[in-house]
Amino acid sequence: MAATVLSNTGLDTFLDGAPERHDPSYVRAADAVLGLLALRGAERRAGLPEPTVELVRHLLVEDAPAFVYATPEELAAYPAVLAALTARIREVGRLNGKRQARILTAIEETLPDFERAMNDPGNLTWQRWYASLLRSDGADPGDAAAVLGWLAAHEGVTTPDGLRRADLMNRSELADVVLAEALTGAYVRDAEAPSPAGPLLSDADVAHGVGRVAGRLVDRWTAEGLAEALSGPYAHLAPGPEAFPHLVLADTLLDEHLDYYGDSTVPLPPPPAEPHDPQRSVEAAADLLAAAVDEMKAETGGLYDGEAAHLLYALYQRGSSAESVARRAAEFEDWPVDPRLEDAPVPVPDTARAPGDYRLPSTEELTRLVGRTVTDDDRARLEPSARTMADTVDRLTGTGMVFRAGDAFGLTPQGVEVLHYLLRVRHVAAPDAAEVAAWDAPTVVAAAEGWSGPAAARVLADWLRARGDGADAWSALLAALGTVNAGTHETADTRALLGLLDCASAPLEALRGALADPVVGASVADILRARGEAVDETLVPLSAYALAVLDELTRAPGRASFDVAAEGWPGGASALIKEMVAADPHQAERTLVRLGVARPQARTERRARRRGRRRAR
Repeated sequence: MAATVLSNTGLDTFLDGAPERHDPSYVRAADAVLGLLALRGAERRAGLPEPTVELVRHLLVEDAPAFVYATPEELAAYPAVLAALTARIREVGRLNGKRQARILTAIEETLPDFERAMNDPGNLTWQRWYASLLRSDGADPGDAAAVLGWLAAHEGVTTPDGLRRADLMNRSELADVVLAEALTGAYVRDAEAPSPAGPLLSDADVAHGVGRVAGRLVDRWTAEGLAEALSGPYAHLAPGPEAFPHLVLADTLLDEHLDYYGDSTVPLPPPPAEPHDPQRSVEAAADLLAAAVDEMKAETGGLYDGEAAHLLYALYQRGSSAESVARRAAEFEDWPVDPRLEDAPVPVPDTARAPGDYRLPSTEELTRLVGRTVTDDDRARLEPSARTMADTVDRLTGTGMVFRAGDAFGLTPQGVEVLHYLLRVRHVAAPDAAEVAAWDAPTVVAAAEGWSGPAAARVLADWLRARGDGADAWSALLAALGTVNAGTHETADTRALLGLLDCASAPLEALRGALADPVVGASVADILRARGEAVDETLVPLSAYALAVLDELTRAPGRASFDVAAEGWPGGASALIKEMVAADPHQAERTLVRLGVARPQARTERRARRRGRRRAR
């Protein structure tokens, strides 16, 4: 079957007279290029599939990286085949000079993306991965017996660095579906509008099964015999979805992330770095955790059992710091928890992390945890819910990935590792500490703006520490606080990150250099004064002073604070308002409306609208 499938692509005609026809890698490239173009609907009136700009780009960036393996030295054959094919089509009068030039330009422009896609580990399938390994070991990819012999000698081959077995499985499943759809589409297209060059697939080919035909084609483009071997005696080397039951939990965690952020690329805070135990299987632990969550979700017992996945995600999302059972239960009961305390870390008792009987914290401790006065009656009403929450947490502790010590609960080091794996396997942006430490200042500031205060403070401190707490690092970070998210609704939260930094030991050189910053200059001046340093006030821009006043007013309880600030501002209230609006219109609007202070611009707009209505009448 392998020799007859896609036999009407004109391969022999294309290779006839070509000096490369005896080069196996060139022949493999020609077979793949012509076959994939034909499958994608390329016109074959001249006996050869006719490339177009769109088909060239699709083949090089999408199809070849999904179905073809080539060594780095062999990659050049694919654009060379396309260029030669374009020339042949021009020779037979099916292509004019302008169209040929556009196609050749598309090949040249797409070449960097093609090379990047072909070398991207994220595009590996099981067949492409094993083809790369056997080729590096010197096995002949065109000899099915040699391929089987190599597989027999390489039981339990590990995945490449940074890639998970689930990634290979997912990519393989997707590639199988895409190729099967392309084959089916080609068969239907030939049936509805037969090509003069003959059908790509016969009824007999399709009778064998589209999946089997697809496997034999990929064998031709990777290594002979792989498809049948990996679906038969060596299937354990290329497991399918049934070997990854934890992916259901991974999907749920992806949904949680999308509920929080609306975008899988918005990064979560990295957990504190923990050493990996090589004896511990992350996949096996993920299966165990997924089974526990699924069992709890299927039951109708505990009030919060169906929230197990949400609890796990929330623990990771807060930077993997410990949480309070009581505070979490209070939030579920719609208590008004102080937003500044929602993500505050909870001290873990210095005792063995065994659940034991749960006891609700005292009334005084509850008041501290939620940031509002709690009465004994409130405590009594919360107790049943908190005990039920503790029961749910305790069921998760049985997996070894969650702990509870008194009222505190959180992820164990193994739990952190498993959550990190589950999030990343569904391509949620869940960087580790080393990855974040390598980011530049704008990237880490942009990410930290969306994290809880404690997590952002820890990560920013780690980022500075990774650079020796030097003046250059501090200068870059201070500059980013004023430029990242500038002009957006998030700019106030971004500059507020300055308050999370330990500036007591920041290099004076960096602080003095930031005095002229139009955003954080005034705040930096306050830091220098607190350290007993002299400050040249003339260096600080007026906009920075206005933002310092605006941020203080945002925290202020009433109008009196604005009046005091306006009294000492050059030009009075209107000048202060104008400067604040120019520096941060979004935060100024929110704050001034809350304080009952009208913006001059708003008054002008209202007067203009009134004049417009009068003219209309």
